[in-house]
Amino acid sequence: MDSTVRIVLAARGVRAFGDGFVSLTLPLYLLTLGYSALQVGLVSTATLLGSALLSTIAGLCAARIGYRRALRAAAVLMAATGLAFSAVHDLWPVLVVAFVGTLNPSSGDVSVFLPLEHAVLSAAVTAERRTAAFARYSLAGAVCGAFGALVASTPEIASDALGLPTRAMFQALFVLYGVLGIVSWLLYRRLPTEHGAQERIQAAPLRDSRRIVVVLAALFSVDAFAGGLVVQSMLTLWLVQRFGLEPAQLGALFFATSLLAGASYLAAAPMARRVGLVNTMVFTHIPSSMALIAVAFASDVRAAVVLLLVRSALSQMDVPTRSSYVMAVVTPAERPAAASLTAVPRSLAAAASPLLSGYLLLLSAFGWPLVIAGAIKIAYDLTLLALFRNVRPPEEARSSGAAAR
Repeated sequence: MDSTVRIVLAARGVRAFGDGFVSLTLPLYLLTLGYSALQVGLVSTATLLGSALLSTIAGLCAARIGYRRALRAAAVLMAATGLAFSAVHDLWPVLVVAFVGTLNPSSGDVSVFLPLEHAVLSAAVTAERRTAAFARYSLAGAVCGAFGALVASTPEIASDALGLPTRAMFQALFVLYGVLGIVSWLLYRRLPTEHGAQERIQAAPLRDSRRIVVVLAALFSVDAFAGGLVVQSMLTLWLVQRFGLEPAQLGALFFATSLLAGASYLAAAPMARRVGLVNTMVFTHIPSSMALIAVAFASDVRAAVVLLLVRSALSQMDVPTRSSYVMAVVTPAERPAAASLTAVPRSLAAAASPLLSGYLLLLSAFGWPLVIAGAIKIAYDLTLLALFRNVRPPEEARSSGAAAR
């Protein structure tokens, strides 16, 4: 099973590299095409709605056709998305490609790949290794996404050096995104065939765990709606409007924030072993949300950057712990359905937010999306703590029982 973990981590890194530059390139490219802030938000919303639909289809069909085959199909769609997006310019064709494709306007992973890879990864490791495996999965995404963010500055540099239009350089990055889809397909092709067959037999709809998964999905949707207000594409747009940052500066900033998020993933697993998965999620998330609110009130770009760095050092520690927690509190047979059910509402909830964020930024350069997002996230954390602090995964229940004896 170690080979399965390595393949999933490698594929996550490849996709994250593409997401890293696409999440920054997308709003900058649309601005060069003459799109307004509201239209940029509309395109981001279309990408998230499409991701929700694809995740739903994956949840319904992947267990029957096998996760190896489903992941390969998603990789083909990723390749087609990059090539198509490089060729279209008008609003309606852009919206269609954004909706049916795999573009990710977020610094995190909200794509169809997420529930599929989570199900494969959780089946490949023991309960004791699960949180650490998800931490490594998130780390691979953060580090590779950080280097992808640096690539987002190359269109401006290459345009000055080669004398080519900046728009053409942006289009070249979308072609590169398509190539990364092909690389992902080659990686998924190496997943063991018997692993997919085993999952087809074991997969089952939610029964025993239905209530807890539905409640978690609802809570995660609230958090996702708040996160959608400040997806990387919209945060990029606000930084450009508020402080006039250039692509190279944005790339350096998000490179640093991604590396900090990656470092936090390494701390997530040992912290969860000491204080529990739910406590790790909540008590790292609340300070990061407070920092996000403070960014909106920053008087200069240096203060805003410092606060964004602080936020990044804390905000993502709940990602591997959240994924591990969902996989822990359901039966192994229900994991694919649980992964899909908790991912789809998140994508749907996040889909509405960028459009609202774009509208707010159209009205004012003040960071209202940041303030609203931070306040909602704090409310989510407190509710999660109240409802689930006593619902422990098996490994925590065993350790507490051993300590009591």
